[in-house]
Parts: sequence; C-alpha cells; structure tokens
Amino acid sequence: MEKRRQIAFAGVSVAMVVLTAACGASKDNSAGQSANVQPAGGSQTVGAGATAGAGAGAADTGYGASGGNEAGGDTGAAAGSASARTGPAKELEVKKDAKLGSFVADSEGWTLYRFDEDTPKPPKSNCNDDCATKWPAVPADDVKATAGIDKSKLGSVTRSDGTKQLTLAGWPVYRFAGDDKPGDTKGQGVGGTWKAISPDGKPAGVTDAADDSLQLMVNNNAELGKIIVDGKGMTVYRFDKDSAWPMKTGCLGACLDTWKPVKAVDTTKVAGLNASKVTSFTRPDGSKQAAFDCWLLYTFTGDKKPGDTKGQGVKGTWFAVTDKGKKAGQ
Repeated sequence: MEKRRQIAFAGVSVAMVVLTAACGASKDNSAGQSANVQPAGGSQTVGAGATAGAGAGAADTGYGASGGNEAGGDTGAAAGSASARTGPAKELEVKKDAKLGSFVADSEGWTLYRFDEDTPKPPKSNCNDDCATKWPAVPADDVKATAGIDKSKLGSVTRSDGTKQLTLAGWPVYRFAGDDKPGDTKGQGVGGTWKAISPDGKPAGVTDAADDSLQLMVNNNAELGKIIVDGKGMTVYRFDKDSAWPMKTGCLGACLDTWKPVKAVDTTKVAGLNASKVTSFTRPDGSKQAAFDCWLLYTFTGDKKPGDTKGQGVKGTWFAVTDKGKKAGQ
C-alpha cells in the first residue's frame, strides 16, 4: 500500500511538472481562462579617457562555449598580441564575410564583438571579472570611424571599475581572447550571446536584423540584482494578485491607471532572458499583454526615468521581476 502511494505521488509530481512547462509553451490564452500561451511575435561622446581593462564587479554571464568555441579555451595569441587585444581600437574598419556579412574590426584586424546580455539604452556592460578576461573591453580613447561606420554612433560607457569602454550604437564593444590571429571570428555565437558587431551596432550574421531595437532586456540593479526592463529601460513588475496558472489578471479598472500592461513583444527582440518563456496574454479588452514565465508584466507610472524601481514592494503585492521570473528582493 505504501509503495502504491509513493508511485501515485510520483505520478502527480510528474503531471505538475508537465502542466508547469505547458504554461510557457505554445498557444495564447484567453483572459481568465486556463494557461495556454504563445510567443508574441545614450552613450557619451568618445574622447581621450581611462583605458578599459578587464574590469571588476559582479558578473554571472553567459560567456561559455557554443559549438566548440569555448570562451575559456585556447587563447592561442602569440606573445605581444595580448596587448593588441586590450589596447585602443584606433582606426576601425569594416570587414566582410560570406556567413557574417559586414562586421567591424580594429586597426590590427581583430574582430570586435557585442554581448546580448549588455544593454544599449542606457549603455551598460555586464561582462566583468572572469568574463572580462576572456572578452577584453575595448577602450573608448583613441578611436576613429572610417568609411562605412557612422562616427555619431561611437560613444563610451563607464564600466564597474571606472574605466571607459567603447560603444557602438550604445552597445559595449569587446575583443575575444580565443581569436588566434587578426581576422578570426571564433567568438561568433559563443554561449549563444556573443556576436561580431556590425557597423550599425546590430549582431553580425543574424538574419532579419533590420530592426534590432530591444523590447525586453535585463538590467543589473545595484539593490535588486538582475531585473527585467522594457525597451526604454523602464523597470517591469509582476502582481501577486495575478495568477500564473491559470493565467489571469487581477489588475483591472483603476489599477490600470497606475500599472500599465507591457505590450506583447517580439521574442527575437529580447536580450538576457530565456525567450521561450516570453509569452502573451489576451486581456479582457482584447489587447495583448507580455508575460514572462507565465507572470504578466507591467510598468509603474511612478517610475519617471530608466532605472527607477519605485514600484518595488508597493502594497506588498508589486515586485520587480528577476531574469528568472521571480520576485526581486525576495
């Protein structure tokens, strides 16, 4: 009898896992119905400044291997070229590759990269410590745009160690320690988050990248850690009176004057998040609201600028959302 009870309990556990997984699966849900969901389709001016080095600060970022190109693998650089990969970029040049299309290299021909877990609005580097050893930040000083690169897109961002890093269209720029020689592109696709950077700041080698403007991304908040923000950098929140299973909204009427539903997003325009967990919800008025890990997302009218988190903990029911979908600060 005891054994049968254990088997029955195991069966219920498996069923719950399947139901939970289904919440982030394939079909859009109707308002108030069971959770069938579906995916919804300024930097500073560059000038002389401190050199961006390896950097310091917290970094738990996806700089690991992909397709056999390990970020921590053979750096293969000859003596003397290490300094070339940590020094100024000087005169940028546009290179072309059959697979990657156009991408940017420094004056020595080293390929330059961008990191999907960084943010361009506002510019923010999330690659520090060990990550910055494998992906050296390109200093912001001594850089010149050449043909094919709009100099107005060049800028800088202050890293966690106080140094200035070059940005292109707001995206912090790096080299890859795993590239053996100028012209190598071994960093392309590493961890699924690193790409050679194209002249307009978009990821090289990504099809249909005509519009690279992000709609959801992750910001490193000093107090709350990694939290989700919208395309304008505004903090997004979840509501304890909503339901994730089945997906239901508890924010109606006057609530919507203060808490604005985030519109359903294109999952190809998400950075730093598991895009498969980004879904949509049909509200009672027929509009589509974005959800992450089955929790509906909102912005707070009390937040006046990117980075504000004034909605955190309001009435003990509203919380910023972590990059894992959990309540921030809990």
